[in-house]
Amino acid sequence: DDTAHCTGLTLVLALSYSSRWEITEAVRNIAAKVQAGSLDPDDITDDTISRNLSTADMPDPDLLIRTGGDFRVSNFLLWQIAYSEIYVTSTYWPDFTKDDFLDALEQFQSRERRFGLTSDQVQQQ
Repeated sequence: DDTAHCTGLTLVLALSYSSRWEITEAVRNIAAKVQAGSLDPDDITDDTISRNLSTADMPDPDLLIRTGGDFRVSNFLLWQIAYSEIYVTSTYWPDFTKDDFLDALEQFQSRERRFGLTSDQVQQQ
């Protein structure tokens, strides 16, 4: 009943994905538009870059779960995770359970999402 209104599912497989490649391709696309005269370099914004990424049709993740205990992002969604909360667990992906996921969500819910602001700035909004 809770999901009866849902009409589809988006599944993204990041096979042989490289965020550096993705950003490089976005810059090439933007440069081509500038060269063609359809884009003024002064009009390039963060949004311009986001729209030219291969992941442009997906929202930026709110939470990045890093399994295996590694404290690195490993060339994964480097542009998109700028304001993502990161949860690190020593549990390896094949062993990551529903309870592990619920733990990650519980920790995420307790965090203050600031999106580059200070706590005082967030509270003033």
